[in-house]
Amino acid sequence: MTVSPWQRRIQRAQELSGRHPFAAEILGFYIHVARFQENLHHQLGAALPRPSASVNSELIRAELAELSSRFEPFLSVTEAHGPKALAELSHELHARGQDYWSELLQGGWTAHSPSDAQGILAQAFLQPYAELLRSRAPLGPSPTAYALCPFCNRKPALGVLRQVGDGGARSMVCSFCVAEWEFRRIVCPGCGEENDQKLPVFTASDFDTIRVECCDACQTYIKTVDLTKDGRAEPLVDELASAPLDLWAREHGYAKLQNNLLGM
Repeated sequence: MTVSPWQRRIQRAQELSGRHPFAAEILGFYIHVARFQENLHHQLGAALPRPSASVNSELIRAELAELSSRFEPFLSVTEAHGPKALAELSHELHARGQDYWSELLQGGWTAHSPSDAQGILAQAFLQPYAELLRSRAPLGPSPTAYALCPFCNRKPALGVLRQVGDGGARSMVCSFCVAEWEFRRIVCPGCGEENDQKLPVFTASDFDTIRVECCDACQTYIKTVDLTKDGRAEPLVDELASAPLDLWAREHGYAKLQNNLLGM
């Protein structure tokens, strides 16, 4: 029986929530989000068998109507299981109605880096549709020397190291459509810096699969999940569970290149 990407992520979140009690709350919330996203992915695949939207242009009317009609159940999930601030926002959005939801989702679809909680919530809801579109399209080469998704042109939320020969090859993982593409290992994904003296890497014993890859040129960082150390790791989940490393990086003057799908 084939296990879906969402089921693998859910299983990993359940495992890590037991290993890292401090991450249990956010991972528990993610489990509910992932279950909803998997169902939404299947529903949209059936309702929109030949999607015509592009992640680089606005949603067409039929797609926006289909999506906005399914937004209320997502708000119920986040209201019931999300952190307090997000639950309160979801409660407020419930009263806004479908016209407002349509505007919010259209904005979330075209925004590359949402900075407010509403935009982040919208993108978390839209992510399964972006992943559906990406799964039905060929993935070309990355268009620039910087780390931009070759499908939707968004920044990566994290990196991945996979075993290749005697070493590890690095890939980037898109923050929206979850595309994965190869990216040179000794180069900053934010500014293209190649001087390894300006690209420090930090690790912590509590998170043996996570590398915090920093750049002293642009003062950004990205977390990379090292699958050469644990092939069972699920990059989206392992990155989410290592939130204390984000606090450490911020305290040392680095800004995250791009937030993950929960805005972290």
